[in-house]
Amino acid sequence: MPWPLRGLRDGILTSRYPRKPDEYAESWRGAIDVLDPDRPERHDVAALCPTAAIGQDDQHLVSVDRGRCILCGACVGARPDRFGWAAGTDLGSPTRGGLVVPQRQEDDDSLAALRVDLARRVRAFGRSVHVRHVDAGSDGADEWEVKALTNPTYDVHRLGIFLTASPRHADLLLITGAGAQGMSEPVAGTLQATARPVVIIAAGTDAISGGMVSPSYATAGGIGDLIDVDVWVPGSPPTPFALLHGILLALGRLPEVRR
Repeated sequence: MPWPLRGLRDGILTSRYPRKPDEYAESWRGAIDVLDPDRPERHDVAALCPTAAIGQDDQHLVSVDRGRCILCGACVGARPDRFGWAAGTDLGSPTRGGLVVPQRQEDDDSLAALRVDLARRVRAFGRSVHVRHVDAGSDGADEWEVKALTNPTYDVHRLGIFLTASPRHADLLLITGAGAQGMSEPVAGTLQATARPVVIIAAGTDAISGGMVSPSYATAGGIGDLIDVDVWVPGSPPTPFALLHGILLALGRLPEVRR
């Protein structure tokens, strides 16, 4: 079918996110939640997770570190009374500790200072932002999601966001992968070549914590060991909507209700 006729038949397929909520994004099974988080758990549920994402404190209260979670669902399958799937893709956080659910301790002053510093830096970008993607030892899954950002469904160009091939043209570094030791110098060189101010996003569980391949002789515990990170986007891999949320969070362009 010629493309004009197909366009008339299908209408506009590009998401209206973030200006309007996206039904697909809101219904996506994006993360693990702790059910009944204030109820102590006497059994060792931490052993259910292959990446040590489940924790228990001195009061036997359970938490999940989404920065380590690979979304295998083993905990949900074994203990559906304590763990469940959370819908939505608005998962990014300006702090590493913000990925741990439920949130039991939060330093509001420190978080506010981080937001103020980030807002000050991105103010210089204007409405057009160029993103340099850096693979720091990924398995390739994250790259498919990054690539999808430019397809007609997400179309980040409509938001003034563009992928660039050179760090010299970049405002934001989007880094995937577990932080391979062999990539430490290339990552440092990329950062050195990027103009200031610059914002850095760790995209995916591997980039945040190293995933299942860390610790090892070949990888760091995520890219946070190699470079300072401004926004953390969990997921294994993170969806295009999660990546877009993280970018918009870094740029301060999310609607107020979503912040």
